[in-house]
Amino acid sequence: MRNLTLMLITLSMVLMTACNPTDESTRTHSLSPGVTDTEIRLGSSLALTGHAGYLGTQTLRGAQAYIHYINSSGGVHGRKLKVIAFDDSYDPPKCLANTQKFIIENNVFALFCYVGTPTTVKVLPLVEETKVPLIGMFTGANALREPFNRYVVNIRASYYQETEAAVKHLINDLGIKNIAVFYQYDAYGFDGLIGTELALKEFGLEPVSRGSYIRGTLNVQEGLEKILNSKAGAVVMVGTYGACARFIKLAQTKQFDPIFYNVSFVGAEELARRVGADDSTTVLMSQVVPPPDINSGSPGDAAFQYVNLLKQYFPTDTPSFVGLEGFLNARILVEGLQKAGRDLTREGLIDAIESINNLELGPGVSITYGPGDRQGLDTIYFTRLEKGRFVPFTDWKGLKEDREKIQ
Repeated sequence: MRNLTLMLITLSMVLMTACNPTDESTRTHSLSPGVTDTEIRLGSSLALTGHAGYLGTQTLRGAQAYIHYINSSGGVHGRKLKVIAFDDSYDPPKCLANTQKFIIENNVFALFCYVGTPTTVKVLPLVEETKVPLIGMFTGANALREPFNRYVVNIRASYYQETEAAVKHLINDLGIKNIAVFYQYDAYGFDGLIGTELALKEFGLEPVSRGSYIRGTLNVQEGLEKILNSKAGAVVMVGTYGACARFIKLAQTKQFDPIFYNVSFVGAEELARRVGADDSTTVLMSQVVPPPDINSGSPGDAAFQYVNLLKQYFPTDTPSFVGLEGFLNARILVEGLQKAGRDLTREGLIDAIESINNLELGPGVSITYGPGDRQGLDTIYFTRLEKGRFVPFTDWKGLKEDREKIQ
């Protein structure tokens, strides 16, 4: 069935190229799909509703803040960027259907700002077959990095990198070796689980317990009971904000007080809102972008740009880590389009992105790609929930001392 779908899409693309309108006002000299003299069409499938709706909405608005700015300045080489966004509700079959529609009916130039592991992984065979670039995904899945795919461009660090950094801090700085994993039972959760297991293996350890829940539900009780019985000193959490918040709140009612560490996809702002301002529980989260409210004030600083452009185009929105990641997706896309030139092709865009070297996005933040490198950032930042919001965190020694006093 998958091969038949790919054949139909490929045939449709050939037919669209052959039957492209001859009106000179609506085509380019190279007849690049999704490109006209005045416009570049992009397709974005992401959760705009449902239990991951906050993540998709923030990712899209972060990207749109920069795209609106670029369009208001004349676009890229005289072309405006148009993002066609379809809601997939974090559901893989919907994401696949959206992507097929983007390629066949909307004839987009590239896929952009996808959200989630199970959804994005579902479309990889289409990307590989049709060679439509997929740029900037809000997921750190290893499947988007290995095996190498020329047309898949990651901006953020991976879940393996996040969990490795967290496990090292938990063991080396806090002396915690009894680490459990709570994960979403799908490709996303498995990726975080494997990343944690690999990190623990370096210390000759493995998770003391594994608890899971089904995507789209808040049925975390069974997973909590498994981990509760293990008396874990820390829990690595690989889920979405609703399920992870419920897990933490239920754990509080059972006087279970480990360190709750969350990977970036959980969504800092929404998790903080749902957990609340009770600082008696230690909740940490890794991030793959710097804090959006800390910047140098320089026009070239991506965090500064994001905060100010979000205020301009989406004045009711609060800056978020998720939104900043979407903003960076758009910055890299635009950088690639500018370097690719006026005679735009998909291959030319990928070549242009591949040539990006040490693009400064702010203090200590730069992007580099290469012939075999499709991940731009590697830095992991840590934050801690304090007074109802996640703030930058580096004081591991102080955290150890505080917890020793409590115990």
